[in-house]
Amino acid sequence: MIAALTLLLVFQLAGEVIARGLGLPVPGPVIGMALLFLALLLRGGPSDNLRQTAGNLLQHLSLLFIPAGTGIVLYGELIAAEWLPLAAALVGSTFLAIVVTALVLNALVKRRKADEGAQP
Repeated sequence: MIAALTLLLVFQLAGEVIARGLGLPVPGPVIGMALLFLALLLRGGPSDNLRQTAGNLLQHLSLLFIPAGTGIVLYGELIAAEWLPLAAALVGSTFLAIVVTALVLNALVKRRKADEGAQP
């Protein structure tokens, strides 16, 4: 488990170094996640150790929201002052996520039907 957590943190660190070094407007952990994804694609998938560690992290995912909740309490006045842009971003991103999910699902259903039709 320690090795898998170290691997996850190394990729996050690499993402942070790339984001800050190149001045990218993308968060370092997102870049690190993309690098990890590429590494897993090249390797052929995650190891059992990494899979188990990721499962354990997901079981305790709610603990990772504590800092966000603290930020909301700490910056409540700022959030109240900027509620309109925040609400617009929330509604817009939710709508975009639903549209993209629907399009991907539609494409996958069509692909599956085509694959089933091509099988003898």
